Amino acid sequence: MLNAETSSQVLETSVVDFLADERRKALSKREWQFRMRGYGYGIRDHGDRQIVTKLPQGVTLGILPSSFA
Repeated sequence: MLNAETSSQVLETSVVDFLADERRKALSKREWQFRMRGYGYGIRDHGDRQIVTKLPQGVTLGILPSSFA
């Protein structure tokens, strides 16, 4: 699952901007997560954080900012 390295990974600004733009287009969090799977991104909830992964491998890319929720 999560390790110490993951907790410090920050996503690139371009990825965060893309995710935020797509989130604004979606009507719900569930729809947004579905849309992201179509682009090859997975969004996992882990406690109060959201972790972005690359599909289908499940490689962790980083953690979304807390203001993103």
